[in-house]
Amino acid sequence: MKLKLFLFLLYIAIWFYLAIDPWYRDDWLLENILVFAALPILIWSDRHLHLSNKSIWMLFLFFVLHAIGAHYTYSEMPFFSPITELFGFERNHYDRIVHFLFGFLLFLPFYELFSSFEKSAKNTFIFTFIFLIAASGLYEVIEWIATQMTHADLGTAFLGSQGDEWDAQKDMACGYLGTLVSAAVYYRTIIPKR
Repeated sequence: MKLKLFLFLLYIAIWFYLAIDPWYRDDWLLENILVFAALPILIWSDRHLHLSNKSIWMLFLFFVLHAIGAHYTYSEMPFFSPITELFGFERNHYDRIVHFLFGFLLFLPFYELFSSFEKSAKNTFIFTFIFLIAASGLYEVIEWIATQMTHADLGTAFLGSQGDEWDAQKDMACGYLGTLVSAAVYYRTIIPKR
């Protein structure tokens, strides 16, 4: 319990620090709709379902990476620029890394969440896999609709396409890959041997 409280307070401190002067305030607000919606659900889930410490660490890491992306915008994250230059990339790939980590880091927390409703490990594993695949695609659609409904002029900063017409599809592919890798890692430990 102390670890969970510590990580929660640390995340809140990081979030407030990054909220002070984001590069684009309107983009920051759009990016944080996810946080405002998800954090209360996660707190409720943990109180009733008691997520493991490993899941809490994974959620903490994902939310911190998201807070950093929201502060700078995913397409302009300066700490990733040296990697972009080193490998000669045409774009900043911070957003692709976070999309990959969405699938990779959130597999176990969602598995634990869903396992409280379904006792079959195999069914829960399959449902978690399908849920994360669907969520990766749905996020791209919601991102587009939110931009159109709120601030269409923020499209470039919020969507982070950086001139790539296939950006949404590549982001989804990164989320799918993260989910596949995580499923492969956890398959042996979650699904009981026959």
